[in-house]
Amino acid sequence: MTNFKFGPLLQRGVAEIIVEQELIKLLESGKHLRLKQGFDPSSPDIHLGHVTGLRKLRLFQELGHKVILVVGDWTARIGDPSGQSATRPMLSSLEVEANAQTYMKQFFKVLDKDKTEVRWQSEWYNKFTLDNVIKLTSKFTLAQLLAREDFNKRYGSGNPISLTELLYPLLQGYDSVVTKADVEFGGIDQKFNCLLGRELQQSMGQPAQQVFLIPLLIGTDGSQKMSKSLGNHIGIDEPPQEMYGKVMSIPDYLITDYFELVTDIPDEELAMFEEQLNTHSANPMSLKKRLAHEIVKQFHGNQAAIEAEEHFTEVFQKREIPDDIPKYTFTAKHAQDKSYQIDIAPTLLQKGLVKSNSELKRLLAQGAIELNGQKVSSTIIDTQDGGILKIGKRRFIRIAIK
Repeated sequence: MTNFKFGPLLQRGVAEIIVEQELIKLLESGKHLRLKQGFDPSSPDIHLGHVTGLRKLRLFQELGHKVILVVGDWTARIGDPSGQSATRPMLSSLEVEANAQTYMKQFFKVLDKDKTEVRWQSEWYNKFTLDNVIKLTSKFTLAQLLAREDFNKRYGSGNPISLTELLYPLLQGYDSVVTKADVEFGGIDQKFNCLLGRELQQSMGQPAQQVFLIPLLIGTDGSQKMSKSLGNHIGIDEPPQEMYGKVMSIPDYLITDYFELVTDIPDEELAMFEEQLNTHSANPMSLKKRLAHEIVKQFHGNQAAIEAEEHFTEVFQKREIPDDIPKYTFTAKHAQDKSYQIDIAPTLLQKGLVKSNSELKRLLAQGAIELNGQKVSSTIIDTQDGGILKIGKRRFIRIAIK
């Protein structure tokens, strides 16, 4: 049974602790613990999936403990050599640096900067020699590495596993040795790697780190863990209206998970919400509005949350067009009376309103772009000055002709 004193810290938003009683002893000893969590800067922004662990780390900071953030700038440059993972593309050193710098700006929206130590993998891996690599690999056997579930399945089915992939858990484990971690935090999918770090510390004469595993936050698609690469994320730097709208799009069955993992509502209220959803005694839309408000307030303030809710009600529930629509300039190809023919692609791409030509084509094919309420199927449209273009579910722009 969890120690009563540390109950809330060790129960809510926790998947598993290895070894819980050892961690409790460390907490009771009064020692200032070194709490490690690694981040892979394979994309530029932090999302709510990252926040689940950061929020727990912040609670430990409030008890006087030190957070060690390891930015995986070295392993991010390798990517996933197998091509199995869409979330680990191979990146240039410049891309990794740019992504990591964005992380630096966003970490401290959750963590206390004064109680955080940021370490970059390149500090030690840039100095690694073949001798270091051989010494590291000698600590483990192939059988130990193949015990990892995904490796085991692929090996059993005859699918290839590169030697580079087998090195990843060792590299993550060595991060714990360098940082002298007392506790490593990670998603439940990182259990094998964290435990391997625990073994590596022991084999190199250090006390074995405790392992604190966080549940995975499912993304807005309702099926896979939140990831920017999968497009199912909610970024903490997104505008309030965008953030609010994305939260409102999650499936109803994820409402209590989001309340538990990324808000501070009391446990009693969380239990009440869960009961209301199970007994169908509350409208899920109302609970989701409360959830969206709590999340937007956390990163943008209460007033922004109120305005985002008003915007959502006007645009999506009342089907009204908002008043404060940003204006973008488009070049007319042809003009007849007050009607102009324009190509919307150059401006949408240049201003970042769509990410790429392929995304633009997909939105057009899905009927997700509208002009004055009518779906358009081509980037060439006829419009008047001041026409309203809707892109996707939540973005409106006003057309200005030059």
